[in-house]
Amino acid sequence: MSWSWLQKIDSAFASWQLKRCHNINDLRRAARLRMPSPMFHYMDGASEDEVTLKRSCGSFDDYELLPRYLTDVSEIDPSTTILGEPIDFPVLCSPTGMSRLFHHDGELAVSKAAARANTVYNLSTMGTYSIEDVAAECDGLKWFQIYVFKDRGLVTEFIERCRAAEYHAMCLTIDITAFGNRERDLRTGMTIPPKFSLAGWFDFALHPLWSLNYLANPPFSLSNVAHRVSGGSGDAVTTLVQYISGQFDRSVTWEDAAKMVQEWGGPFVMKGVMTVHDALKAVEIGASAIMVSTHGGRQLDHTPAPIDVLPEIVAAVGNKIEVILDGGIRRGTDVLKALALGANAVSIGRGYLFGLGAAGEAGVDRALALLKEEIIRDMAILGCRTIDEINADYVRRRP
Repeated sequence: MSWSWLQKIDSAFASWQLKRCHNINDLRRAARLRMPSPMFHYMDGASEDEVTLKRSCGSFDDYELLPRYLTDVSEIDPSTTILGEPIDFPVLCSPTGMSRLFHHDGELAVSKAAARANTVYNLSTMGTYSIEDVAAECDGLKWFQIYVFKDRGLVTEFIERCRAAEYHAMCLTIDITAFGNRERDLRTGMTIPPKFSLAGWFDFALHPLWSLNYLANPPFSLSNVAHRVSGGSGDAVTTLVQYISGQFDRSVTWEDAAKMVQEWGGPFVMKGVMTVHDALKAVEIGASAIMVSTHGGRQLDHTPAPIDVLPEIVAAVGNKIEVILDGGIRRGTDVLKALALGANAVSIGRGYLFGLGAAGEAGVDRALALLKEEIIRDMAILGCRTIDEINADYVRRRP
């Protein structure tokens, strides 16, 4: 059987699967079925005992929505603005590294789906397609996620490239002073360099379409920094990851972040804020928005769920800065709770990655469409016609 026929079979099976996916957790199960185990667990896992990951999702259950009936909800408008730009619904796509591990189209698939949905795509420094590649394929709103590296020249290079490629905002991740202890990856062999067991290699054989797609497409690379490293093709990825790892600077302070805000000179987001202290520091240095985030639970375990610290952060910053909630979003009702507690929007990572792993670009389309449909339906039942109408009157913490 030719490779083209295998691709047609794969596409048909993915389409059949998507029709059976009615929520984000269905997409997670579909991704688990289609992806080799090491890749799925790299996507799905978090640090140490994964307490923060469980809290991030489960803590939404601690909040109750308070609907108001006999309101004219014949027309529902889920659109809003973020950093001055209109979007069709308040769900952004968070930066996620090395997305080609989950599907060969990786960041290109996600960025194009986000543009079709008229929302924001946030490209990771650790992306497998470059700043320029994504800009060429995606005509929607684009942010770039960056770190303060030891080589400040690399930071300046990224800023200049993003400016040339017309990215709308810069997003600084502040919660990586060291990599979290991601024990699932140690067990599956998703380390640098990879150390797959015999069972791991067998699992790749059980997912031949993923494996063939990986081999049939251009070699995997961290495209934004590939030009900075020379090396043979055999261990090029390992060399690139080690290069990036060596660039993380534990001496970074708020002064460094302030300099980056000034150097970019445009909309600037601080990602990883989890305390009132850091939120106020972000306001002080002139950031445009903060992203309340635990890095998907992949860094420090046993931190609070983002939804639980959101109200105190919103109360502290007031209208001085926009607030985005990142972490644990699986349902439209999760989005409404975050908005009612003061967030301007939410951002999802695994939510769209499950769709990417399940069916590539079509899977991301499905993930975003499902959340938008749920938001519209739930707004109608809640009694809110627009995003601006959703406020603290519509939510309470369970006794």
